[in-house]
Amino acid sequence: QVQLVESGGGLVQPGGSLRLSCAASGFSFSSYAMNWYRQAPGKERELVARIGSGGSTNYADSVKGRFTISRDNTKNTVYLQMDSLKPEDTAVYYCNTKRGFLNRDYWGQGTQVTVST
Repeated sequence: QVQLVESGGGLVQPGGSLRLSCAASGFSFSSYAMNWYRQAPGKERELVARIGSGGSTNYADSVKGRFTISRDNTKNTVYLQMDSLKPEDTAVYYCNTKRGFLNRDYWGQGTQVTVST
């Protein structure tokens, strides 16, 4: 019954900001790393940001300095603050975690982010 539900996507102009949220349920949220991926049409899904159970963070070079991942364990929610958005950030953004005996991937439904004039 693992469930990940993204929200916060939309249309924004270049240079603008959005904050994505991922509400998690069905597992011990605070014990697991959480990830944000994105996938643009015709391109492979790529890891954008990761936050560990202890709060450590990692970012793709393409977003470092512009995006910030955070988590609120009291709300079982992970966030992605996106600033200085560029057209190349346009993609469907997915929340992800890996857990269980088989280290299985779990994905949210995705939320569309479009950066355009």
